[in-house]
Amino acid sequence: MKIIPLVAKAGIVGFESPASDYRSLSLSLDDLLVEHPSATFIGRASGDSMQEVGIFDGDILIVDRFETARHGDVIVANFNGEFVCKLLDLHHKQLRSANSLYPAVSICEHDTFSLEGVVIRSVRCHRKSALLCLP
Repeated sequence: MKIIPLVAKAGIVGFESPASDYRSLSLSLDDLLVEHPSATFIGRASGDSMQEVGIFDGDILIVDRFETARHGDVIVANFNGEFVCKLLDLHHKQLRSANSLYPAVSICEHDTFSLEGVVIRSVRCHRKSALLCLP
């Protein structure tokens, strides 16, 4: 990812800005959001089943395949051919939604289940964009 230097200027005309010492701030979203670049992928949340943990429809999910999934983690999995984002309940072998409207789903022997990674961050887009935050 290329780094675009951000220039922050603030102040009132005629007065020196308190931010004048901080004219150029560089920020790498890779450094901020990604811990294991070669094992990380980005996905998009769909639906309202994870809203009680702050993941809403259209949010960008940063998923790390390097991390070991633990009980209670938000994960992305391929469950019976469908990609899902759920809470992992290792004690009951279930996938749980973070919305009381949806029941937990048990992972049975006949199910096809593949853990794709642990959701380590989510990003909410407040305005539609031509890049990541498409409608």
